[in-house]
Amino acid sequence: MRSRRKLFLIIVPLLLLFATLLGDPPNGNAQQLRDNFRKVKQSVVKVRTQEMSAAALPQVGMVSSAELASGVLISDDGKVLTAAHVVQVADKISVEFADGQIVTARVLSSAPSADVALLQLDAVPSGVTPARLGDSDKVDVGDEVFVVGASYGLSQTLTVGHVSGRVVSKSSLASMLSWEFLQTDAAINSGNSGGPMFNSQGEVIGIVSSILSHSGGFEGIGFAATTKRARLLLERKPIWLGMEGILVEGAFAEVLNIPQKAGFLVQRVAKGAPACRLGLRPGTARGSIEGNDLLLGGDIILSLNGINILEDNASLDSIYDTLSNLKPGDSMVAKVLRAGQVIELSMVIS
Repeated sequence: MRSRRKLFLIIVPLLLLFATLLGDPPNGNAQQLRDNFRKVKQSVVKVRTQEMSAAALPQVGMVSSAELASGVLISDDGKVLTAAHVVQVADKISVEFADGQIVTARVLSSAPSADVALLQLDAVPSGVTPARLGDSDKVDVGDEVFVVGASYGLSQTLTVGHVSGRVVSKSSLASMLSWEFLQTDAAINSGNSGGPMFNSQGEVIGIVSSILSHSGGFEGIGFAATTKRARLLLERKPIWLGMEGILVEGAFAEVLNIPQKAGFLVQRVAKGAPACRLGLRPGTARGSIEGNDLLLGGDIILSLNGINILEDNASLDSIYDTLSNLKPGDSMVAKVLRAGQVIELSMVIS
């Protein structure tokens, strides 16, 4: 009996010590997460955009729509990273800080294939500390990450998860044309697009891009463009065209009477953007061809700066790469199909 009591007195303290040791890391991680969130939350902003588009059927005409996404301040002079698809055809852009201050912004550069864009604020509120960019190359599968953004319009929403994978394009073209995304199981919802994904040190390692979903809601698979691509954006400053479109080819091209095997059907054009100054016209009526919902009535680009649109996305990548190298004083020339006529549009880059 005494031996059992002695054994009990020895084992119980050991079990308590073991439980304490197991409990410390989660508590420490939770404290670190709280500290990191408090440190970075002021740098995370809501990105508000307005753009014109064709009205939904059965309505006709053009209507203005407002969208809400996220972004992150990365410099003292007011540069904000967000997703390219958030601002690609925005007529007006403003950002809202955590304290409610709203500041207007404009697009400095954009890389649609990498889904990263850089904004310039017209002013920076005092007392706001920019977030730090981390090295996304050092991130590995299993690393803990957290996402902060305006999920469903709610400011400063925090979700936590892990890096689930890394997806890299196999493009052999210029570096800004290739893309690289971190896959994560951290919850991503409407409004999170363009928001930052942080590592455990509170450094930005990704810009939220998209999700894979059958239901339309988050199902555990989200993607964020790596800061490696964001750094290339900062270095190369690829041109922002302010235009969205789709590649049309084959039977689709024949239906639209395109005088070559493929063309780029312009969908939307941002007011005041280079594509607008070039004279490109967006689609004006909603339609469906071969199950594809799209905007019809806009210009169909046949070539840009002498590069013809081909039956693959490589030609579009080549065009973006060429346009990214344009400098002030260079020319941009587009051959387009408009109302059955082939015309040429040109402008000088300012």
